[in-house]
Amino acid sequence: MEALSLSSEKLNVLFQDEHVVAIDKPPGLLVHRSPIDKHETVFAVQTLRDQLGKHVYPAHRLDRPTSGVLLFSFNSEIAAQLGKQMMEKQVTKTYHAVVRGFVHNTGLIDYALKYRYDKIADKHKRPQQPPQQATTVYESIAHFEVPEPVGKYQSARYSLVKLHPSTGRKHQLRRHMVHIRHPIIGDTTHGDGKQNKFAKVYFNFANLALSCTHMGFTHPVTGQWVDVNTGMHQEMQRLVDTLQPFKITK
Repeated sequence: MEALSLSSEKLNVLFQDEHVVAIDKPPGLLVHRSPIDKHETVFAVQTLRDQLGKHVYPAHRLDRPTSGVLLFSFNSEIAAQLGKQMMEKQVTKTYHAVVRGFVHNTGLIDYALKYRYDKIADKHKRPQQPPQQATTVYESIAHFEVPEPVGKYQSARYSLVKLHPSTGRKHQLRRHMVHIRHPIIGDTTHGDGKQNKFAKVYFNFANLALSCTHMGFTHPVTGQWVDVNTGMHQEMQRLVDTLQPFKITK
C-alpha cells in the first residue's frame, strides 16, 4: 500500500452538526492508535479533533486500507447509541469494490466468520470464540476484461460491485468475497497475489479497491434519518476509469 503523508492534510467532512460528524477516510489512515502500528503518528481521531477543535468519538471502524464514510460523535453516549444501531442492523452501508473475475447478478453471502486474532492487538481477547454470523448482499455493476494473461488465466477479468453488509465482522467483505472466489483487488491479506501484482504493474494500483460510499442511520438526537455519501477513493476511481476501455457490454 502506498505511503501516506496525511499530517498536514485536512480530512474531508461529509456531514456535521452539533452532535455527529462524518468524514471521508482516506486509504491508509488508521482510525486510532493501535499496538499493531506502534510507529504510526497520524490517526483519524486525533487529526479530526485538531481540525475541529473538539474531542471526537468513533462510532465504528474501517480497516486501515479501506476508505470512505467514517462516523464520529462529539460525546461517548451518542457514539454508543450509534454503535448500538450498527449492532442491531439498523444502519445501512454500501461499499464499492473491484474484484477478480465476473460477478453475475445479485446474491446473498451468508457465511459465518471465525474471529481472526492478532497476537498483539487481540492479546486480551478470549480465544476460540464460535464463528459469528455474517451476511453480505452483493450487486454486480460492470465487467471488464483485459487481454493480458495473469497466472493460469488468459486474460484479467474484473467486476465492479456494490456490497451491502448487514453485519460488521473483522475483514467481513474481504473474507466474504474470497469465500465466493472473487477476492478484492489489492487485498494483501486475503486476496490473490498474482492479481495484485498485475494491478500494480499494469495499472500502477497499489491500494485496496474497497470504499464505503454510503451510510444511512437514525440520528440519535433528532430521530431523523441521515444519508451520508461519498465516492470511491482517488486511486480506486482512477483504476475504474482506466478499466473503462475494457468494459464488456451485453
